[in-house]
Amino acid sequence: MSKGKSVFRCTECGADQPKWGGKCDACGEWNSLVEEPIGKKVGRSEGWKETAAVPVQLSNLPTNSVARYRTGLAEFDFVLGGGIVPGSVTLVGGEPGIGKSTLLMQCAARLEAQGVATLYVSGEESPDQLRLRADRLEEDAGGIHVLGETRLESILHYATQLKSSVVLLDSVQTTYTEELEGAPGNVGQVRECAARLMRFAKESGPAVLLVGHVTKGGGIAGPKTLEHIVDTVLYFEGETTLDHRILRAVKNRFGSVDEIGVFRMTGRGSSPSRTLRRHSSQAVARARPAPRLPR
Repeated sequence: MSKGKSVFRCTECGADQPKWGGKCDACGEWNSLVEEPIGKKVGRSEGWKETAAVPVQLSNLPTNSVARYRTGLAEFDFVLGGGIVPGSVTLVGGEPGIGKSTLLMQCAARLEAQGVATLYVSGEESPDQLRLRADRLEEDAGGIHVLGETRLESILHYATQLKSSVVLLDSVQTTYTEELEGAPGNVGQVRECAARLMRFAKESGPAVLLVGHVTKGGGIAGPKTLEHIVDTVLYFEGETTLDHRILRAVKNRFGSVDEIGVFRMTGRGSSPSRTLRRHSSQAVARARPAPRLPR
């Protein structure tokens, strides 16, 4: 059998090189090149084709502000700038066990209680395991549609079929598309899945929230282009010996990145604490500084 073709792709900038090297020729980072199979060809472009998108003047667009989805978790909405923007993609990163999945399930439960159709997709837990998580929450999560799936095509199909207004995906590193070769989590799969989810959000309208794993260096696993693709990047962090967590934005196209939200972790999930955010300088000092996005 002939060996499949592959390239060496930089995890920092996404540039391709025909052979491995210690340093990326494009961005200058060391030890950032990983081997990746070349994806399947989807056909050659035949030039311009008519699409639904056409150029418009900004002055002809309505000036009405977009109605956001407010989760009811005050600190979460506060960090986002007033709630979840329809058609946006938000990436929530954090260390394992910090409470990312619990926080997003609480958001889904509160949105569903308001009549906002939600779909919670997990590639790491089965629906039965998600039920165990939901049973211990203070919120009633019984109305959430859950899906144990890692194939992107199936996720988009069910999100469209259910007419979901908010899709929560846990996590983007476990998701793969059949259009590319390679295992879930590699550079190409993460980048392509994020790009297709972004197109789905912009074209169909639902808001998409992605969970991202964090590396030992404190950054979200996968190519740095992942953080450039999405609209908002949040980090959920804190000390394991303390009962509070801090949510901070390092990128937000729809709000400020100068605010933080503080949550108190309990046996029934996380509860927002405005008082702790305003008066606990110790909580802020103990939090690990969020990594800066490259310019």
